[in-house]
Amino acid sequence: MKNIEISAKIQIFHESELNESQKNVVEAAKKATFTSYAPYSNFHVGAAVLLENGVIVTGSNQENAAYPSGICAERTTLFYANSQYPDQPVRKLAIAAQCNGNFTDEVISPCGACRQVILESEYRAKAPIEILLVAGSEIWVFNGIEGLLPLGFNYNSLHQ
Repeated sequence: MKNIEISAKIQIFHESELNESQKNVVEAAKKATFTSYAPYSNFHVGAAVLLENGVIVTGSNQENAAYPSGICAERTTLFYANSQYPDQPVRKLAIAAQCNGNFTDEVISPCGACRQVILESEYRAKAPIEILLVAGSEIWVFNGIEGLLPLGFNYNSLHQ
């Protein structure tokens, strides 16, 4: 038998400790929660990406009475950014959520499908994406999706 240990490095910042670009993308994600359409779950998620050219693109979760037809904020944002700015790598991704009018005190993390899309966005960018998960005044920062998806299915998985 062989054991493999997988670990993740997480930096935890207070909002006041973030640099200017991090603050901007976090604020954009928070603002995006107000564009969410979540009448069923009342869980409003906003995401924002900072592109290499300095443009910030935002998106939010969009629910549907036929649940599988909805889409998460992360995928809304990344798909839009990649379609409108195909030559601009994503450098930062911030995710925030609110429920009943209050931002969450606990970190919310991307679902599995969103993690996979983030992995593909890193592949397109040929570099890790800094991921900022917003929880109250605390921000958890990951230097790439590997900390959230250590055994991701990627391009190399298809070409062995």
